[in-house]
Amino acid sequence: MKEISNVTGKFILLRFYKYYIIDSIIIAKNHGIKELFKRRGWKFLLIIISYYAVRDTVIYLIIPYLVAKGIIGL
Repeated sequence: MKEISNVTGKFILLRFYKYYIIDSIIIAKNHGIKELFKRRGWKFLLIIISYYAVRDTVIYLIIPYLVAKGIIGL
């Protein structure tokens, strides 16, 4: 069962990447950022900002804190 769940999760992420992210890049390149926001809405901008906020928090705050505490040895 674990293997089926893993494949299904990868498939969902692949579909998301293929149909949403790549399509958004194509829209932005062909029609510009304004058209991308017209088609995707402001939720798209919030998703991008949230992604980078979480990523940067992990990279610049959580990992250095864990290294300083000795929990992670790099």
